[in-house]
Amino acid sequence: MSRSFDFITTPIQGLYRVDRKPMTDSRGFLSRLFCSEEFKSIGLKQPIEQINHTLTIEKGSVRGMHFQYPPHMETKIINCTQGEVFDVAVDIRKDSPTFLHWHAEVLSAKNQTSFYLPEGFAHGFQALTDNCQLIYLHSNPYVPDAEGGINVRDSRLAIHWPNPITEISLKDQNHSMLDDTFEGLHIL
Repeated sequence: MSRSFDFITTPIQGLYRVDRKPMTDSRGFLSRLFCSEEFKSIGLKQPIEQINHTLTIEKGSVRGMHFQYPPHMETKIINCTQGEVFDVAVDIRKDSPTFLHWHAEVLSAKNQTSFYLPEGFAHGFQALTDNCQLIYLHSNPYVPDAEGGINVRDSRLAIHWPNPITEISLKDQNHSMLDDTFEGLHIL
């Protein structure tokens, strides 16, 4: 059976870069964004419950760092369909050997790369070009009362954003900085 994806491990266990393998011909290409059978091989157990589409207009804009508290934690698969983004995942799994470590991938329409984040990660990105569009696949629907966030400028994370931050929502600006009481999320 021909595979539509190559799953590339990262320095953080359970976090994968996903290289899509488009089928091309003289008309263009077809690129699969998701296949439940293939994603099961890297640990996806839940069905996809929600799909979101975002547009980020201005280069340098940052969204993040978002997550949901138990029992509403979610696995995310992030796909960039227009432009290019610096996509960041932070391990916030309690007792993880890489707790509060982050890893980033450049996702773009051109490189056909996706990012797989299992439960227990905070997520955010910076637009590297104008007019970036992302499609997110979520294993759980958004629950406002379970929403959590970490400030993108938190010194404990020390995320190296590639460009100066030009735009960020008031809500994201107001996410708290981490303190010594943050123990992470307990994965059930």
